Amino acid sequence: MVLEHYISDLLYRYNCVVVPGFGAFLTQKNSAKINVVTNTFSAPNKSIVFNRQLTSNDGLLVSYVSNAEKVSYETALVEIENQVKVWQDVLIQETSLHLKNIGSLTRNNEDKILFQPANETNYLTSSFGLSNFNSIPVLREELKEEIVEIEEKIPFVISPERRATSRFRPYLKYAAILMLAFSTGITGYRAYQQQRTNEQVARQDAQEYVNKQIQEATFFDLSPLELPTVTIDASSSSTVKEGVETHYIVAGAFRVKGNADRKIEQLKALGFNAGYYGTNAYGLHMVTFDSYTNANDALKALREIKLTQSKDAWLLSEK
Repeated sequence: MVLEHYISDLLYRYNCVVVPGFGAFLTQKNSAKINVVTNTFSAPNKSIVFNRQLTSNDGLLVSYVSNAEKVSYETALVEIENQVKVWQDVLIQETSLHLKNIGSLTRNNEDKILFQPANETNYLTSSFGLSNFNSIPVLREELKEEIVEIEEKIPFVISPERRATSRFRPYLKYAAILMLAFSTGITGYRAYQQQRTNEQVARQDAQEYVNKQIQEATFFDLSPLELPTVTIDASSSSTVKEGVETHYIVAGAFRVKGNADRKIEQLKALGFNAGYYGTNAYGLHMVTFDSYTNANDALKALREIKLTQSKDAWLLSEK
């Protein structure tokens, strides 16, 4: 049985592992460190110490060995005690005992046991995969100072070719500035043209939408408006009689004559005596449901049409 293997397993999960009759191995968490002398970065870890005074059996190591070896608790305890005797004999005879992944134990002249932990294994599980590394120091300021000192000590001689190139350098700078301004101007002009095109398209779409709404409009309630006196051409309507007041139930007004004609056909299909009234002061073609010479009959028909056909119908009376 390799007892140090089980001790190493338990050190990952516990801060104290007691070996009955021998001593205890304890761990302490350490934060990350930077060695400014060697430029070494050390990851967070657990440091191991050995305490010879803690020898009482707490059952942790014995239970773990019992489960791992699949033996009884008593058998595991006996095996651990036998291993402890072997370790004590090694310390007496060879004065040094090495436990893999844990450290080395030595006995001095004063019969005291000294422990040197092993640094190869990091028992801090949160630092798994992290290792120590060295970083090359950055010497930017020192190199800059050295270059300045060299420039002060060593004179530089500019060849004729160098002078010729130097004469053209300012012009190259101005040419680069002009090219940048020219490219920026082209980009801005293209963006401006694109914006104007988008505005024109939007304005055209809006105008088409308004025209469509006007052409497809069905009812225009003009009763609240103060309209000029309407002069009726007797030839435009066969239903107008001289000296008789006629009442028209208006169905709608259309900008396009063809839409007005289609509306008349629709109303006639519904059983109305629809007709074409003519154009109003706004140039719209007016369509009527019917016409009446009796005001009461016209009002009664208007109420019925508002309930069943269109709430926007209105009454136009004239002599």
